[in-house]
Amino acid sequence: MAEGAEIKSAASPNVNGKEEIWNGYFDPTAIEVEPLPSVLSEHGVEKPSETSREIVLGRNVHATCHSITEPEVNDEQTGDKEAQMAAVLARYRRSLMERTKNHLGYPYNLDFDYGALAQLQHFSINNLGDPFIESNYGVHSRQFEVGVLDWFARLWEIEQNNYWGYITNCGTEGNLHGILVGREVFPDGILYASRESHYSVFKAARMYRMECVKVDTLVSGEIDCTDLRVKLLANKDKPAILNVNIGTTVKGAVDDLDHVIQTLEECGFSHDRFYIHCDGALFGLMMPFVKRAPKVSFKKPIGSVSVSGHKFVGCPMPCGVQITRMEHINVLSSNVEYLASRDATIMGSRNGHAPIFLWYTLNRKGYKGFQKEVQKCLRNAHYLKDRLHGAGISAMLNELSSTVVFERPRDEEFVRRWQLACEGNIAHVVVMPNVTIEKLDFFFNELVGKRSTWYQGHVQPPCIAAEIGKENCCCALHK
Repeated sequence: MAEGAEIKSAASPNVNGKEEIWNGYFDPTAIEVEPLPSVLSEHGVEKPSETSREIVLGRNVHATCHSITEPEVNDEQTGDKEAQMAAVLARYRRSLMERTKNHLGYPYNLDFDYGALAQLQHFSINNLGDPFIESNYGVHSRQFEVGVLDWFARLWEIEQNNYWGYITNCGTEGNLHGILVGREVFPDGILYASRESHYSVFKAARMYRMECVKVDTLVSGEIDCTDLRVKLLANKDKPAILNVNIGTTVKGAVDDLDHVIQTLEECGFSHDRFYIHCDGALFGLMMPFVKRAPKVSFKKPIGSVSVSGHKFVGCPMPCGVQITRMEHINVLSSNVEYLASRDATIMGSRNGHAPIFLWYTLNRKGYKGFQKEVQKCLRNAHYLKDRLHGAGISAMLNELSSTVVFERPRDEEFVRRWQLACEGNIAHVVVMPNVTIEKLDFFFNELVGKRSTWYQGHVQPPCIAAEIGKENCCCALHK
């Protein structure tokens, strides 16, 4: 979130000391784009800004939620309730199909078919506790979970006896766990993270009450190791806990892990005085299959790696994989008699279906299958970037990324239609395995058509050189 940004609240002013939920319809198209709204400073004073904009929130869900009602006394005979619920679910399914068709802004692989696993949906599968030690609850999928963890351990080059990990409920939990391990290894350590790190990294710092230092980034979004050096030297007396991004949220930038390690060493931090967590939410699974890409490996002095399972892999429910060194996990582990197991996870109960979905996909695709999908994504991302540049639209694509960054559309309804992720003056499309050339052409043609109505006469496209670099900006000044 940009500093000084103001978030619109969905609650009305205080009434008798209490917040009332606003039940009206929030129409994002009613937001005026020009001029940009003023932003409040930390002291509540209005201040104009060319680079800041008010954050536009989506519609209030209370206006469209499906309420729960009590069945009628004679419902078992009439079946009205079942018919009503079936109609709601049918409409919802049609909505999901439509929204999936026009989805480009978030890193989810929507190309999957898990029909073979439908037979398991009748079971309450829970992997509570340690993945490697069974509990008294017998309806679990640990045998699938450990198989998945072993696959990732091989990918990131760590021996079976030297790692510990588990399948998380989401990518954020992986970051929370990795940073928690770092904090437990170095209780007085300082967390360093680039300004373009995922918000969950800074959430972890708040939750664990850690001192957190934000490090500047290059235009690409990659961590600026020159600024990192300055900030490390200013705190040489305390251990360093670093979050390294294997693909930033907005620009898809990959931090140079080797350069980060070299910077630590040159600043006098020995390997027993720093801990590195690698946030590989999306690109952690893509990077091993990109030629010339730097390696994420436990053969280097890193402490943990996390990746999301519902992103590149393509899983219908949020999940992730977190792997750390066995030597670190003992500081977190505790035996739980109630479970007859040990626990070092963030959550207690964990979705036992997710490991089976991951196991199924990894088996079907394998390393070669993922390599083909990575190459397809990178190829299609370059295609979109070239088409945007050819039409005079500012755009950037990092070398190791499938995230195409471009100027933010002026129409919030267009943003909602394509479910684009926006930040300040830029938006992005994340090219995933389900994103075809045909879909990109459809999006591109619609964008070009809309731009012809947005920019007429004296109204010109914005300059976003500060966000994506002069060489990628097609504004009147830089084209």
